[in-house]
Amino acid sequence: MQLKEKDLHLLLSDRCTSSIGVVTSALQSVCVRARLPACRVPSAMPVTSQLLRALPRSKVLASSLLPCQQHQSQFGPVAHLPASRKSAHMWQRRQPSRSYQTSSVLHSYILTPPQVNSILKANEYSFKVPEFDGKNVSSVMGFESNQLPANAPIEDRRSAATCLQTRGMLLGVFDGHAGCACAQALSERLFYYIAVSLLPHNTLCELEAAVEAGRALSPILQWHKHPNDYFSREAQRLYFNSLRTYWQELIDLTSPGDVPDTREALLNAFKRLDNDISLEAQVGDPNAFLHYWVLRVAFSGATACVAHIDGPDLFIANAGDARAVLGVQEEDGSFSAHTFSNDHNAQNESEVARIRSEHPPSERKTVIRQERLLGLLMPFRAFGDVKFKWSIELQKRVLESGPDQLHENEHTKFIPPNYHTPPYLTAEPEITYHKLRPQDRFLVIGSDGLWETLHRQEVIRIVGEYLTGVHQHQPLKVGGYRVTLGQMQGLLEERKARASSAFEDQNAATHLMRHAVGNNEFGTVDHERLSKMLSLPEELARMYRDDITIIITQFNPHVIGSNDKSTSLKI
Repeated sequence: MQLKEKDLHLLLSDRCTSSIGVVTSALQSVCVRARLPACRVPSAMPVTSQLLRALPRSKVLASSLLPCQQHQSQFGPVAHLPASRKSAHMWQRRQPSRSYQTSSVLHSYILTPPQVNSILKANEYSFKVPEFDGKNVSSVMGFESNQLPANAPIEDRRSAATCLQTRGMLLGVFDGHAGCACAQALSERLFYYIAVSLLPHNTLCELEAAVEAGRALSPILQWHKHPNDYFSREAQRLYFNSLRTYWQELIDLTSPGDVPDTREALLNAFKRLDNDISLEAQVGDPNAFLHYWVLRVAFSGATACVAHIDGPDLFIANAGDARAVLGVQEEDGSFSAHTFSNDHNAQNESEVARIRSEHPPSERKTVIRQERLLGLLMPFRAFGDVKFKWSIELQKRVLESGPDQLHENEHTKFIPPNYHTPPYLTAEPEITYHKLRPQDRFLVIGSDGLWETLHRQEVIRIVGEYLTGVHQHQPLKVGGYRVTLGQMQGLLEERKARASSAFEDQNAATHLMRHAVGNNEFGTVDHERLSKMLSLPEELARMYRDDITIIITQFNPHVIGSNDKSTSLKI
């Protein structure tokens, strides 16, 4: 198994910068255990190649991250690689048969079911909307979320909060790249910007008056967080000052009696926070830690998919390649998937046309190369990523005045190729509105790590069956695989046992995650495969999947139905 130089470059990230030997030794040890030919690795890398190592492996061109083909069965199948759907599909065609047999490579890593459950449930979280007088008067019954890392540390973040000064609930998934700093900042700050944008003029004035008088502020958000969803305390004063400047400007721009528009509020909040992230990095901070932190946030990046739910009104604001999909229950009891966000990447023709239209014709062939922005970045919309937004002169000036730690990161000093007319990247969200109906039962928001492993219709079917306890049995399909009558009988018995037994998961997001990681070629969870995928060492896990973050919001059809009736009576 030969490891080309470009393969090694893409295996490196900002969390594995100690030496090439970290990855090299890991891959060679796997080769030894599997009795494969030793990996040949270059002794040194050109500086221009090392510059990509801080970019995430899922967001950097990674068609060469596939395991050696002739030895693939030793590692187990790769149904969906997060790096490139096209590359994964091409590879699958070259591998007509798959084997899920226990291999000598990963045999020692087989986890027991309790160990698997412990890993899958470590980050699960559930919230049920409180009832009043024994009744749930909200269109949202509650939500369940979970995260499963592939990167170490995980680069995804999630947030959920109830707006206290207005109405409604906010839920969001943030997928970081080139580190977790930007996603972390979004998880702490974006909802405040949205909530402030939704406040009427008088409430904004009351907030400002309280700050001026030194009084305690009325809370704006009620957060619903897992203990692992932390806040960076050191940056709270900086974040508050930026937020206050924003609401001061809103006071000047609005008048008493103005009713904020939700669509406009979401749009302004996204754009303003991205602008503040950029300004904070340019200005810096006297505190050395904060100075380094704001630069890390700005030079890393993150996509965002946020839902705002207020009564029957559902707004989705999306920038990047996370997705929001609605689960709709049909009259026959089955569930259908309705997507309310578009991926902002090379597979989206309108996005490609938009980017090309924003730059001169001379850059038509270079602005998008190898299905990536400037040949490097997979999402076409994201927060941070000032490497794709600032001028070359501004980048150099900020870096020269930055802390020494920043100079050790080659990514920050790297100027993308064919960089002529910035900005190339925007955080402006695409906003979708939908009026909820009684048949709209739940919403799934997931980072791209979920959608790269399961089709949206499969996601909705799995969640719908979990929430209702009713299995919509489709004809058993085995694709192009050869199965014996004994294997077919086993599949049918497994289906029967699964339908008649209670679910072992108490969280819908955990249940969906189990399928995303453990599904075999027949669409059922294979414990052996699930165990292997969860026990892969850090050096290999990211080659097989991305971080997965899921939020599943369940709607209250009775409240939504009553809203429809009251609206009809008014009309």
